[in-house]
Amino acid sequence: MIDISNNSILKYLLFSSLYFSEGLMKVISTIILPIYFYEKGIPAEIITFVIGITIVPMVFKFIWGGIADHFIFLGRKTFIIIGGTLSFVSLLFLTIIDPHVALIPFSVLLFISWCGVGFLDASSDAWAIEISQQKQRGKVNGAMYAGQNIGIIAGSLLFPFIVELYGYAQVFAIGAICIFLILLFPLFIKEVKSRKTIQRISPLLFSELKKKQVLQLVIFSPLLFISGGFLILLVPLFITDVLHFDLVHVGLINISFTLALIIGSFIGGILGDIWGRKSMLFFFISVSIVFTSILAFAHCLDLFVLMYSIIGFLQGGYIVVYLAFVMDVTNPRIGATQFSLLTGLGNLGMISTSVISGTLVTFLGFHRIFFLAAWFLGPVLLLLYFIRGTIKYSK
Repeated sequence: MIDISNNSILKYLLFSSLYFSEGLMKVISTIILPIYFYEKGIPAEIITFVIGITIVPMVFKFIWGGIADHFIFLGRKTFIIIGGTLSFVSLLFLTIIDPHVALIPFSVLLFISWCGVGFLDASSDAWAIEISQQKQRGKVNGAMYAGQNIGIIAGSLLFPFIVELYGYAQVFAIGAICIFLILLFPLFIKEVKSRKTIQRISPLLFSELKKKQVLQLVIFSPLLFISGGFLILLVPLFITDVLHFDLVHVGLINISFTLALIIGSFIGGILGDIWGRKSMLFFFISVSIVFTSILAFAHCLDLFVLMYSIIGFLQGGYIVVYLAFVMDVTNPRIGATQFSLLTGLGNLGMISTSVISGTLVTFLGFHRIFFLAAWFLGPVLLLLYFIRGTIKYSK
């Protein structure tokens, strides 16, 4: 067994690889499946409903985190393996089910695969909290977030090519194989289990939620992700409807944005460890307000790509610093539950905003929505001012 507690490089590689698998799953659900369903003749309203429902497990990550914390004596690695295996097996079964003929079984398997990702995600976060020092958590989260986005880029480039040559079933099979290979890594990692008995989660969680700083983060988390929620679905529409470019350009711009996100996550994680969480959050969010506002004036593709890439860089920075911030105030005994609850609220803020963004743009137009996305970062800065900057590690 390999001890990575004092080996930073292997630590970053472990958590980056685990999150890489989540990036692949996101590509399958958000890029491959909509096209697959459409080609099978499934109506658009059913496509969005099914995919939306199957991704719900990532909003309620605290459920999977709570199970992992309750059975903490089994260790974090156990639930990473369980979660990855659920996704692996579910994807293999998807290769033999036709969604046009059996949409419900297909959807159930897809839902189970995301439950597996939820277990893997929550347990990875908790393990990272347990074995990383506070001064490392920015870089650890940078590695995690970068790994996820590298998975998104790899899947975005590889999976359409596989579909064209071999078909959709092979995408599910290759996705399953990738997850299986990634699971081999933690099998060789030594884990020191923190407790040897079942623990009660509720008293510990309620005790943490009584802390002022944690309550502030409960409000801060969804607010922080509202701005990104406005942009995630509207930017592709803006490029096609307003700038009049095709889907190839949309894909290239998305890759440019994601690469900038990866770079921002690495730099944000390093700077957050050196100069502190709160100061770097102020910097990245403040500058994001400026460049998100400029999107409203970007009437040519070159300017839009530049501004959107800068926004990606800044988002990567403040998201990673925020995640390190949440890790700092999370009690390691309930690391999976508490961390998943706070980050799940962030997911809720992004998803709920993206759902209503299409309706809002009908009434307000794209340019006003870009201003609105920038404006929502203002209250985030205001709340950040009142959050205590000096963080005391939870015991």
